[in-house]
Amino acid sequence: LFLLDMDGTLYLGDKLIEGAKDFISFLDSGGIGYVFLTNNSSKGAQEYIKRMRDFGFPCTSRNVYTSGMATAEFLNKNYKGQRVYLMGTEALKREFEDYNIILTEQDPEIVVVGFDMELSYSKIEKACSFLQSGAKFIATHPDTVCPIDKYRSIPDCGSMCAMITAATGRIPEFIGKPKRTMIDQMSIKWNVPNESIAMVGDRLYTDIAAGISAEATSICVLSGETNEEDIASSKWKPDYVFPSVKELLEELKAGLGE
Repeated sequence: LFLLDMDGTLYLGDKLIEGAKDFISFLDSGGIGYVFLTNNSSKGAQEYIKRMRDFGFPCTSRNVYTSGMATAEFLNKNYKGQRVYLMGTEALKREFEDYNIILTEQDPEIVVVGFDMELSYSKIEKACSFLQSGAKFIATHPDTVCPIDKYRSIPDCGSMCAMITAATGRIPEFIGKPKRTMIDQMSIKWNVPNESIAMVGDRLYTDIAAGISAEATSICVLSGETNEEDIASSKWKPDYVFPSVKELLEELKAGLGE
């Protein structure tokens, strides 16, 4: 089973990374399982299914798992029925509603922060006020930036949380990678042991750290956030490093004698 990060691994912004379609086609035609596993909580599952299909990837609901979905499952497991103020996109709001999360704008018991690309100062002010009144603080994922092309990035959920932490002194509980939770969930759903799972991504502190934590094979691609210098100085050492999924595909084919 291949768990594949999206942003920076298969595409950058609206641009497909060279070799990505061939890589997914190889897995699909070979009967090898794959899941598009992303910390990006700005979109819901249906939006990602459409996005991946628009890119030309075979994709069903079985092939997508986001930190937003993982956070909703976490809330239902640990805080079922509690009221949530969500600082996130309309797409994430719809995702939470699909999981029957109770959303409110008044007196929440929990504040959840996602990658809010529709952020306003009013939302920030509400989140801070609720947290200062004692609400629990949960965030979908810790990524500080989202790459939009090889040389540029924009603030992600982790940066938004850092701003709120600076204002309130409150630190969130992050749900997505680098926690091993998402990988463990995919192991259960696909009935594949962690040692037979490969986590492929471009970020050391989320993708690779999660793979290491879950005792899966960790594969870092240099098509997004991470470069070779980052790996040399990082405490998270991937099992394998490739310039992109194009070279990973070449290695897989070579290993199978193709």
